[in-house]
Amino acid sequence: MRKTLLILSLAGVVAGIVGCNKDKAGPAVDTAAQAERRAYEQSIETWRAGRLERLQRPTGWLSLVGMHWIEQGATRVGTNPKFTTRLAVGPDDLGTLILDKGKLEFQPNPDAGVLIDGQPATGPVSLVADTDGEPTVVGFNKGDASFIVIKRGDKYALRVRDALAPTRTQFTGIDHFPVDPQWRFKAKFTPHPPGQTMDIVNILSMVEPMPNPGTLTFEKDGKTFTLEALDDTGDGQLFVVFADGTSGHESYPASRFVYADPAGPDGTTILDFNKAYNPPCAFTAFSTCPTPPLSNRLPIRIEAGEKKPRKVGGAAT
Repeated sequence: MRKTLLILSLAGVVAGIVGCNKDKAGPAVDTAAQAERRAYEQSIETWRAGRLERLQRPTGWLSLVGMHWIEQGATRVGTNPKFTTRLAVGPDDLGTLILDKGKLEFQPNPDAGVLIDGQPATGPVSLVADTDGEPTVVGFNKGDASFIVIKRGDKYALRVRDALAPTRTQFTGIDHFPVDPQWRFKAKFTPHPPGQTMDIVNILSMVEPMPNPGTLTFEKDGKTFTLEALDDTGDGQLFVVFADGTSGHESYPASRFVYADPAGPDGTTILDFNKAYNPPCAFTAFSTCPTPPLSNRLPIRIEAGEKKPRKVGGAAT
């Protein structure tokens, strides 16, 4: 009997020690999980801060004040109401732009204080469009305003910026859904044949073929979803243009964008909708944003990333 009591007593001690260790392990695991969650949330906040800084730069999307399509031949450029290409900002007569079979030349007015890529203009200059490399920046108003040439399809346009535009100087920030790791997915990349493109319709109803390297597939609540990925910069980043159940409600109606790194050796990458953001056309009418292909219109609510932009003054659009 005494032997039995001793065994039971020892068993109780062991159980108490094990239970104590479990109690200690539980808080340790919880603390590690909380630290991991905080680190993730901080990484998203850091990303958001960088996104906001880029958006608010003097050359960012908030500075756009005009987009003017250019016809073949010569056009006078300036704020003069008699000019074909009438700008919203700048001197009365900035100069003359000549488009001849895809070649662009700008002849600046010597008295307009024109800068070419930051240097005083000394005479006529050939302009590089955005599709042919780093576009030539034609500056004026002491460098606060500028234009570049963009090409969309077979058409050319002047994209005009003003660092003093109210859309930039009165910008009040971006609203977001709460950061939530459940919207961060390990996605499977399935490559398309090399060189494949996809016709993408932009916000102006123009069709542009874009490199379409493959698809990204992820699972949510037991359901599988597949998105077409694009390569808009040529650097291998997977660019996804999508819409979802929040589009037109909490988020911008036309679309949102998100990038993913190239797939690793195991054929997967991370698709993090907490980094989903508004296209430029959400902030300005002077952009040519791509819209989502039908396959990228998700039948679920992606409650992550940026919400619809605020109007100047603070209200949501």
